[in-house]
Amino acid sequence: MNEPSETMRQVLTRLEQEDAGLVDPTRLAPQHGRALADLTNMRWNVPLPEMAEARTVMHAGLPARLVTPPNDSGRDAILHVHGGGWAFCSPATHEGAARRLALACCAPVLTVDYRLAPEHPWPAGLEDVTEAFRAADGPRRWSIAGDSAGANLALCATLRLVRAGERVPAQALLFYGVYAAEFDSPSYVAHADGPGLTRDKMRRYWDMYVPAPQRTDPEVAPLTATDADLAALPPLYLNAAGLDPLRSETERLFDRLRGLGRHDTCDVIPGVIHGFMQMGQVLPEASDAFARAGAVFTDRADGTEWTINKEEERP
Repeated sequence: MNEPSETMRQVLTRLEQEDAGLVDPTRLAPQHGRALADLTNMRWNVPLPEMAEARTVMHAGLPARLVTPPNDSGRDAILHVHGGGWAFCSPATHEGAARRLALACCAPVLTVDYRLAPEHPWPAGLEDVTEAFRAADGPRRWSIAGDSAGANLALCATLRLVRAGERVPAQALLFYGVYAAEFDSPSYVAHADGPGLTRDKMRRYWDMYVPAPQRTDPEVAPLTATDADLAALPPLYLNAAGLDPLRSETERLFDRLRGLGRHDTCDVIPGVIHGFMQMGQVLPEASDAFARAGAVFTDRADGTEWTINKEEERP
């Protein structure tokens, strides 16, 4: 769990070479940090997986990117919320990931360009994501997905809809999410200095997003939600990266869900860092993670009940 896999080690060596001399984007002014984050994320989008259709649209007043896979089942669709610490990235930086998700789930994926911190702190991004789901209608069943801070927004939007008694996503696929503003968990201690995401970088993301006194709100930190609200969530698929400071948050969330008697699914992928699913073109573990999420998603859509947890063997 605490050592990179051989393939992850090769990617880390590549990153060390390509990013030599680059500044941590969280230490730059927001516009400069975003430009650098765009640069370092876009490399994973070459080449892009082929789609039946890919186009830019407006959705709920937000620019968005809609990708439809050639294996579209015609039944489901997914609202995708990109990561980036609530402050960086866009549908463009995550198009490769959105396309791989679409192929794995046999469903169109819509990635929205929500407002970013620090210019637009909480709850601006959450409001955008919530409105984007409300506007997702039509003949398809809509689910929600997100990675990192995007997983936080996806889950918080779902909790907001649950608490309001509104229509909720059919499912939620949440990849290495941020679920609490606590920096002394076992994984934060073990991986405070990376590789990849660090504790100090995560502190800066939180500082851009929301003031400390508000970080116990369930719509900021879902681990503070009540048992009743967690019990009312739709089926969740969670995963976490073994070398991620955030790993313990996913494990704690899954333990709470399991304690409520829910039948959710959680995978912890050993030997990989935070954000590894962005690296789908070069990292086999990323391809496997999309395939796993897609299998859970499509089987649930067919009515199969998943009761697998991270300690048990996969079927």
